[in-house]
Amino acid sequence: MEELWNDPGALARQYAPAVYRLAYARTGSRADAEDVMQEVFLRLVKTRPDFDSEAHAKAWLLRVASNCASDLFRLPWRRREEPLNEDISAPEGPREGSVTQAVLALPTRYRIPIHLYYYEGYSVAEISKIIGKSEGTVKSRLSRARDKLREQLKEEGDLEERI
Repeated sequence: MEELWNDPGALARQYAPAVYRLAYARTGSRADAEDVMQEVFLRLVKTRPDFDSEAHAKAWLLRVASNCASDLFRLPWRRREEPLNEDISAPEGPREGSVTQAVLALPTRYRIPIHLYYYEGYSVAEISKIIGKSEGTVKSRLSRARDKLREQLKEEGDLEERI
């Protein structure tokens, strides 16, 4: 019997939400996150990697999601896009002043480690492997992201209520 971690369909059912959340945290767009998620699972089906364990499969999927999201910003038509008009409101997003909104407002280099650490439960060492940075860099980015979040939430006056 084939193990769960070597069955693309089972992996897609189990890890699609985690891949989507990481892609959304990286891109800030639902449509782009869906595109990234589709690309990740297409690559899974095409390459059919042989995983040693379920943890290895999840880490591979998240690493590919991170890379695909980064690739999305390198596409030629992305370079010609204009910034979003501030007068246009986003469809259903996180509520004003929420921690999620504060996390999404972080620069990508801080948002991804925060997402992987707090939302996905990865250790610093695991995050280091997923994003291809040293453990020291990951620790530094987590620390700076926490400082930025603390500062942002304090400015909004919600920090004391959230702690």
